[in-house]
Amino acid sequence: MTEKLKLVNNFWHKFKKPILALAPMAGITDSAFREICRRYGADVAYSEMASVSALFFKPQRTLELVKFNKNERPYVVQLFGKDPAHFAKATKIISEKVKPDGIDINFGCPAKKVFGHGSGCALMPQKKLAREIISAVCENTKLPVSIKIRAGVGKTTALEFVKNTADFPYSAIMIHGRTYEGGFSGPVYFSICEKIKKMFPDKIVLANGGINSSEDAIKILQDYPSLDGLGIARGAWGRPWIFEEIKNLLNVGVQFIEPNKSGFDESNPYEKYNFPKIKKIMLLHAKLIHKDKGKRGLFEIRKHMAWYVRGFPGASELRRKLMLAESLEEIKKILK
Repeated sequence: MTEKLKLVNNFWHKFKKPILALAPMAGITDSAFREICRRYGADVAYSEMASVSALFFKPQRTLELVKFNKNERPYVVQLFGKDPAHFAKATKIISEKVKPDGIDINFGCPAKKVFGHGSGCALMPQKKLAREIISAVCENTKLPVSIKIRAGVGKTTALEFVKNTADFPYSAIMIHGRTYEGGFSGPVYFSICEKIKKMFPDKIVLANGGINSSEDAIKILQDYPSLDGLGIARGAWGRPWIFEEIKNLLNVGVQFIEPNKSGFDESNPYEKYNFPKIKKIMLLHAKLIHKDKGKRGLFEIRKHMAWYVRGFPGASELRRKLMLAESLEEIKKILK
């Protein structure tokens, strides 16, 4: 493994800190959304979860799910499952046919369907199986490997999990600061992320979970300065520019700015996303998803449109019209 790692063109170590990543989200981080987030400051973008079993048996549909274009690079494909043999074959398929910049292993998803299947964070307490899965991926690719985990599952903490696997040559760890029991709304323990970084300084460590605004991000980076960066998920819903916003605030040295629910505060001299600009981003997003998925994409983008207009005057009526739009032309007219 050591020799193989030396051959890796490891993009993780080429970023200026802090690294801001678009975290993987099922049904959200498709090609269009990844490109939008990369255009507006995300340093790296993750795919939606891809099933290793689907890739093992009938890969075509999953290959369609994880396809990408050059504007999304650096791009990481995230794999989930529980069978090391499936991980081995899926890794080869992704490395040879998709050719992303990295491969990520999902040890962090708490969704009932995934957890009940024995995948995602259900794997964290299974020390031997977790090692077999990481080994299967690392041995079957020359791409950088990363893992996504949770703060803990039952009696198994993120720190214990990393101690059990750190001898493998994976490059980066994204840690959701909530435990499995905490789901998506419990307390967030970013301190465990910093502990892991200090104990394993050669690994890139990104904190994830509960980062819903640029102000949240700035505070976390200030409170936990050892971290290499952040993985942002729901905070990018309707605000794909959150990455650029964070970088702007860091560059001007702003400590804290009171969040504005509308996503735009005219009194803030560092805020640049007024509604006319947001409408342009919405239209670009619609064009990208339509290009990628055709008419189906215009149905899938409706949730994004609702997030974009949230909090603005007249949002309810605008959202209603956008939910009924069935073509790009209709969306253009509504936004005008």
